[in-house]
Amino acid sequence: MKKYKVGIIGYGWAAGAHIAAINATTHAQVTAVYSARKLDDAEVSARHGGTIKTYTDFDEFLNSGIDVVDICSMPALHAEQAIAAANAKKHIILEKPMAMNIADCRAIVAAAEKNGVKGCVCFECRYSGQFLATKSVLDQGLLGELHYAEVDYYHGIGPWYGQFRWNTGKENGGSALLTAGCHALDALLLCMGNDVESVSSLSTKSKSSIFEPYQYDTTSVTIVNFKGGRVGKCAAVVDCLQPYYFHTHLCGSEGSLLDDKFHSMKLGADKSGWSKLNLKMLDSGDVSDHPYQTQFQAFFDALEKGEDMPLTSFRESLRSFEVLFAADKSAEEGGRPVKLSEL
Repeated sequence: MKKYKVGIIGYGWAAGAHIAAINATTHAQVTAVYSARKLDDAEVSARHGGTIKTYTDFDEFLNSGIDVVDICSMPALHAEQAIAAANAKKHIILEKPMAMNIADCRAIVAAAEKNGVKGCVCFECRYSGQFLATKSVLDQGLLGELHYAEVDYYHGIGPWYGQFRWNTGKENGGSALLTAGCHALDALLLCMGNDVESVSSLSTKSKSSIFEPYQYDTTSVTIVNFKGGRVGKCAAVVDCLQPYYFHTHLCGSEGSLLDDKFHSMKLGADKSGWSKLNLKMLDSGDVSDHPYQTQFQAFFDALEKGEDMPLTSFRESLRSFEVLFAADKSAEEGGRPVKLSEL
């Protein structure tokens, strides 16, 4: 069994969680870190285990014998670094967002496919207990055919949160959907499918002085029109003052699911009460709580087989970002329905 050598780009908050998760898999070990600031090899190695060489020269980093590049840098740098990694024939783990515009997202996918490398986007919520269980309920047909779904992201990203210092700027934040709500939109598509006709979105911003530094609207509501008349809704609210909440409500021809509860006519259950799913809800935006290890294990397992990453490959994730950027375009234009073909 091959042991993949992984190089990390960026050495901030997310990188620490990535390194621990990668080293905990059976197939990989972090051996290199690239950072714009000078790091101490011995200190980094001692903190994370193993021998880790640090670099401030990007080309030296790419030529350090690594097999996989894990990009945890500022979002505005993702496209340039991912394309360079693909051209260097490195497989890629890419933190969300893929890039800050749809053209760059597509360029990343094209570069990876041209160079025959595999990609994984950190839509790790697909690997959470909440959505593994939700998808299992759907796959067993317990809800029948879905006609409506809402998946919403409520997480106030204020000064108390690690990414606030750079998240407030348009350059690296982008929109409520792009900076964080993308997880909910992606989960909506996981449940409903990718056959999207058009999207309509409106956005707004809190009057609280806490969120005043943001250069973009920090709340958006998106209506997704699927082929066949099905409808989905996604709220992305990063200026709320409340506990973290990843809301899910699915309605189908045989039943419904609400967060960690469901009702199914197929089971002959009494619809006056919910049946309970034994799962852990997504309840934190902290990267230390994200199911990275499960996702990264699946990525390295796929590399061993020469297959695309299940659930969060570049091509699969691109579909979510196409819907996202169509939604942001709609919001910028006052809610006009936008077809994906317009992008």
